[in-house]
Amino acid sequence: MKTPGLINTVMDRLILPGAFGFTRLGYELRQWAWPSLDVSLQGKTVVITGATSGLGRSAAFSLAGLGARLVLVGRDREKTENTRDEISKTTGNDQVIVQLADLSLMAEVHELAERLLRDEPQIDVLINNAAVLPARRTLTTEGLELTFATDLLSPYLLTVLLIPRLRKSAPARIVNVLSGGMYFSGIDVGNLQNEKGRFDGSRAYARAKRGLMILTEQWADELRESRVTVNAMHPGWADTPGVEGSLPGFYKVTRSFLRTAEQGSDTIVWLAAAPEVSDTSGQFWLDREPHVTTVLPCTGGTPAERRDLRKTLEGYVEETMG
Repeated sequence: MKTPGLINTVMDRLILPGAFGFTRLGYELRQWAWPSLDVSLQGKTVVITGATSGLGRSAAFSLAGLGARLVLVGRDREKTENTRDEISKTTGNDQVIVQLADLSLMAEVHELAERLLRDEPQIDVLINNAAVLPARRTLTTEGLELTFATDLLSPYLLTVLLIPRLRKSAPARIVNVLSGGMYFSGIDVGNLQNEKGRFDGSRAYARAKRGLMILTEQWADELRESRVTVNAMHPGWADTPGVEGSLPGFYKVTRSFLRTAEQGSDTIVWLAAAPEVSDTSGQFWLDREPHVTTVLPCTGGTPAERRDLRKTLEGYVEETMG
């Protein structure tokens, strides 16, 4: 199994050099050494959430181009169907399926999983990409804070519900899309809904992504003998509608250094398809290289916090489903 290299680890821990690696320049510096991704995904089914814009849309085009049967999960019917039509027209792949769900609502996540288990006898790859970064604390109709519900509880629930099908389809893969902002945040199990103190959208987002990293490591351990791998990645700083709309100040300052969506999504596609990572699990990736998961003390969560996270997420699911 490939482990984080010394140079990447030093750069990450020094923060600023690591941040340089998040830029377009960091991507361009690394990509020259990569072999082309010469692989076919024909006969493989890939489920990807947040597939209608930004990183998810870019990854969907690439995966369809590799021949995958692609299940696009989106909230807006017109937008998702238009994305499907554009992908099929561009790639010539007519095995692109639409599944509609508002992933901030656990009832709809349950319904989505039921449809997938009914319609997809084989699921080879699950990509948890959907996320939001609201500026203000907002509650869903189920009474959950929007960032927590969409960015952490939803991928937790969808993955748990689909793991039996992934096991049956093994070898299979789970890819969780995170953020470098996770480096600056720990997990506060007692404040998952961001009720305490002043709400900070970026901090809430980073906390959710830290939680998803902890889940990635836990699932990797639990599934180690199943031939289902679980990895996380972060795309660097990419020029996407989500970044422009949610972080306008950051976007204005860094725009000239931001990656394209295609550059940001490259590692998503690579983790979903590359033969060389078929047996690798529990890692955090940037630009096809594993990186450390923590750079600041105490941000990885204590053993007790990590155990409590799972119990708390289970409790929220039971509560929302009545």
